[in-house]
Amino acid sequence: MKFEDFIEKGLVRKTSKDKSLVRALLQNSKKDIEFLNGLKINEKSVRKIMTNFYDVLRSVLEAVSVIKGYKIYSHEAYIYFLKEIKENLLAIKFDRFRRIRNSINYYGKDISIEETKENIYEIKKMINILIKKYLGKLE
Repeated sequence: MKFEDFIEKGLVRKTSKDKSLVRALLQNSKKDIEFLNGLKINEKSVRKIMTNFYDVLRSVLEAVSVIKGYKIYSHEAYIYFLKEIKENLLAIKFDRFRRIRNSINYYGKDISIEETKENIYEIKKMINILIKKYLGKLE
């Protein structure tokens, strides 16, 4: 599959580069990270914290896609978007986090505290890379 396939299926559409939307997504993502950083990761919170960090990453990806002129309606399409902009390693990592999130949300899988902490560390690194490389001028 290719990014163009998602465009043809209507799961991605070309859009204007809405800088005010990008700034709002970025601002909300930063607030969400600040909030999530204040939560204690334990057996009761681990699933929600993991899925919420994924949502922040996806929101930052949405900001990057908008600044590149795309509105993406599929989580899977973000993988191919990342490949399209030559971020193959980030695409692999995003897909792994997407699968973890789906297994938690749709299949009732558990995740360990340790794995969640490792994933959060990697997600934060990805967010920082994306912001610095694609959104830094808009901060």
